[in-house]
Amino acid sequence: MSTLKSINQDDLRNHNLSVVLDTILRSQEPMSRAELAKATGLTRATMSLLISMLLREKILYEGSPISAATYGRPSTPLMIAGGRICGIGLQINTDGYGYMILDLNGDVVSERWISASIGHVRAEDIFSELNRLVSEGEGLIRQRGYHVAGAGLALPGLVTDGFCLLTARNLGWEQLDLRQFDLVERLGARADNEANLAAIAQIPGYAVQRVDGGVVGPSDSFLYISTDIGIGGAVVHHGRVSSGDHGFAGELGHVSVQMNGPICACGRRGCVEAYAGRRALVESAGIATGEDAVRIEAIGEVLMRWNEGDPKAVKAVDTAVDALASVMASAINMVDVDTVVLGGLWERFGPALAQEIEDRLQPQLLGAPVVRGHVAMPYINDRPALQGAAELGLRRFLNDPLPLIDK
Repeated sequence: MSTLKSINQDDLRNHNLSVVLDTILRSQEPMSRAELAKATGLTRATMSLLISMLLREKILYEGSPISAATYGRPSTPLMIAGGRICGIGLQINTDGYGYMILDLNGDVVSERWISASIGHVRAEDIFSELNRLVSEGEGLIRQRGYHVAGAGLALPGLVTDGFCLLTARNLGWEQLDLRQFDLVERLGARADNEANLAAIAQIPGYAVQRVDGGVVGPSDSFLYISTDIGIGGAVVHHGRVSSGDHGFAGELGHVSVQMNGPICACGRRGCVEAYAGRRALVESAGIATGEDAVRIEAIGEVLMRWNEGDPKAVKAVDTAVDALASVMASAINMVDVDTVVLGGLWERFGPALAQEIEDRLQPQLLGAPVVRGHVAMPYINDRPALQGAAELGLRRFLNDPLPLIDK
């Protein structure tokens, strides 16, 4: 009976630690012990014990006391400490591969990215190169005494159960058991679609402390649309990604916006990717065709010609904007959110284009005028899927903190 009691106490302590850390991360302002007790519903005595543990283990540190405005003792704010817990983010994309090691306090400890065109390159070769690359970063964090909470892997395709890549057409990969790769097994990396992980990076307090805001709040609902050669999407409800039964929720790139439209790489007609993906946009603008159309420099040429008023570029962009507005309106009507964060190549066209898309989708919303769609550019826009993958790894500590704290 005593053993069962000990297990239950540990489970309760683990749960309470998770609640406290999650509350601190999601707060836009530093919180004191009393404020945490009020926000979490835990007693002050329990809070005192938990905070003492987190201070002792250097997960938190105390800031300078803040004097009360009128009466009472000064309160001591609690902040996330760096240098103790980190997460490893991995990404393989059509334009390269790399890693990011992210501290719990939001600092990037180490990061490397190799730019390369890797469409239809053998998966074994890319995973081997990425394994070699990330080993350098692992050596650094060992020297600095970090504990790795976990690792995430961002891929441009459909991922099931965190370990099976069903398809990544733009890489030419199908039916891959990711556990066959030493890197995935060694780090216990959980894979997900890159759009889901880019969406996670936009959520303040999901796994790292952020006090400088963003375009969405910690508990907001929104759609994230990732645009590059392919177009992906993620649905976020109340600060959590909704993956669906099989992990495929939010795959907006292959929603048809024109039944008689061009044939998409997926085999369907008129998918939004066939209008607003990088290859499609470059080809429609008359810049390049085939493999030349996927070069990252080509989209810069489209942008330049569009700004100069070139008729073909203007028409290509205009058609793509119509397609994006259509798919956004359909998604908003279906999942009942009113904010869309548009990431990837379309960021380069600027906030004025986001406003144009927003204006075009309004008449298509069934819930208007109660629902008014808002289109925003992402707050985290420098390889957000890579950061989201690192945050996915860090989240394992936040969900189950006691094992790492007791090390």
